[in-house]
Amino acid sequence: MNLTEHLRRQFEYDEWANRETIAAIRAGQADERSLELMAHVLSAERIWLDRLLRKPQSTPVWPTTDLSGCQERAAEMANLWRNYLAGLDADNLSSSIPYRNSKGEQWTSTIEDVLTHVLMHSAYHRGQIASHMRQTGQTPAYTDFIHGVRQGWVK
Repeated sequence: MNLTEHLRRQFEYDEWANRETIAAIRAGQADERSLELMAHVLSAERIWLDRLLRKPQSTPVWPTTDLSGCQERAAEMANLWRNYLAGLDADNLSSSIPYRNSKGEQWTSTIEDVLTHVLMHSAYHRGQIASHMRQTGQTPAYTDFIHGVRQGWVK
């Protein structure tokens, strides 16, 4: 498996884990903190995709939305990532993109590093959601990568 195929697989996992997390939030009566974090995960994914596509930022870093909004954004992001990743090859991954972060600072990163960041950032915040849900007596989603593979959601 080459690196682009590996990244596509990781984004399959991301799609599945986002869906599972949203389902767990729904089952736990969608408390405000879990929704806030999930909305941030999805918004940050969109912001990074905007940067990769060299488009203006189309969403706030910390948006306010409801569970339906998160579900719609998760489905939208899954399709957008599939389309973006379909056009990548190994040569693209080492290309650099300039962008401004949320503080207005100018940076340059490789596409590979941005994609890796998106995956890790999303997993980090899904972990925060799971921790918060446990602390408030709810049952978080089981989003371990290997579980997704075992369930057939990640090929």
